[in-house]
Amino acid sequence: MLLVLGSINADLLFRVKALPRPGETVLCPEYAFAPGGKGANQAAAAAKAGAEVRFVGNVGADAYGPVVRELLRDAGVEVSGLGTVDRPTAIAVIGVDERGENAIIVASGANLETRAAQVPDRMLGVGTTVLCQNEIRPEESFALLRRARARGARTILNLAPAGPVPEAVLEALDILVVNEIEAAAAAGHEAAEPETLARELHARFGLTCVVTLGPRGALTVGSEGTLRIPPLAVEPVDTTGAGDAFVGVLAAFLDRGTSLADSLHRATVAAGLACEQVGAQTAQPRDAEIEARLSDCPPPTLLRE
Repeated sequence: MLLVLGSINADLLFRVKALPRPGETVLCPEYAFAPGGKGANQAAAAAKAGAEVRFVGNVGADAYGPVVRELLRDAGVEVSGLGTVDRPTAIAVIGVDERGENAIIVASGANLETRAAQVPDRMLGVGTTVLCQNEIRPEESFALLRRARARGARTILNLAPAGPVPEAVLEALDILVVNEIEAAAAAGHEAAEPETLARELHARFGLTCVVTLGPRGALTVGSEGTLRIPPLAVEPVDTTGAGDAFVGVLAAFLDRGTSLADSLHRATVAAGLACEQVGAQTAQPRDAEIEARLSDCPPPTLLRE
């Protein structure tokens, strides 16, 4: 079972010719509503990839709460751990330009009330994978990851958005997923190459470090060596949910017992496919779609032991 503790948002998507500069107002004909939040996005992506997924978080007692709850359930996620609190449901305002690049503002709302204590000990242990991000209060994600590791669960942290991580939490991780900026935040310093940061994090804490590189794919440093993961060639329409699709599908296949290399291959394909449509959860591929495009994406290559 994959257990996700994290954020859940109502996303408002605006398609614009160019993203506004400071002080500039940009008009567009309309906007679209979509479910979002890194935690919910990753949970939905994992469920669509065939994993058994439970989501734990909070929404508000407002019009958005029941909608995003139902949409997450429709994606195949078990949502009995999704509570309702006095703060409003989180809202993300997302601008997407003609190149598919985005700018995002998030009002955290009910996500600030999510607590590690919402996950009972009986859900943790061998056979459970726990996935967290950095969009709720970090100390709550960190507390759950340490508790999960102590009880024998697999632990995965996607450090997005970037922020510092206590060494005790890094030591409790099986897998850390970061982009280049987040890798520097985890390591506590900048480095010339993301591979250098990944090697350092693996050597210091024994974790497997996965660094996503956008259109350049990804790389991984762990006990199996250094893997380079080529991207799926696509014409991007919207990159908003690509990272969450990658993380959710990676966690899904690892939880299903798939090897790290094969899980990374599928996660990379899912991230590419998510760029071909607008939105986060609305753009996520199903398991069959991922499998159908595997042959279009080169598998990971071992650079060095």
